[in-house]
Amino acid sequence: MLFEALDFLYIPSADVAAEVVYFTDVLGAELVFAIEAMGTRVAMVRTAPDGPGVILAGHLHGERPVLVHRVADLEAAAAELERRGWGAAARFEIPHGPCCALTAPGGHRIAMYELTRPEVPERFAGRRDF
Repeated sequence: MLFEALDFLYIPSADVAAEVVYFTDVLGAELVFAIEAMGTRVAMVRTAPDGPGVILAGHLHGERPVLVHRVADLEAAAAELERRGWGAAARFEIPHGPCCALTAPGGHRIAMYELTRPEVPERFAGRRDF
C-alpha cells in the first residue's frame, strides 16, 4: 500500500463556527484548533482518539469531503499512482507539506501529502481564533 494513513477528512462548511459547536457539544468531539485567516475559517475536531482529524473548511467548494492520505514520498507515490491510471493531479501545499489531489471516477475527492513539516500539528494545537 502506498498510503500510510488517512490523516484528515477535509469537509466543506458553510458555517465553520456553528459546525464546531455541533461537533463538540452534540457529538462530543475534541476541538483541536479553530483558525481564521486569509478570509476563511478552518477548524479541526477529533471524533475518535485514533481516527482521522475532521477539518471543517469554509473555503472548500463542493459537496464531498476530500480524503487526505499521508505518504512517505509524494513524488514516488504520485509516479506509481500515475502508472496505475491516477491521472493528472492538482499540486499545492498544505501546512503539513506538499500535496496533490484529484477527483476520482464517481466524484470521490482524494488527496495525498508528504509530512515535511511535522511541527505543524503542535503549532496549531490549541489555537482558537473564533
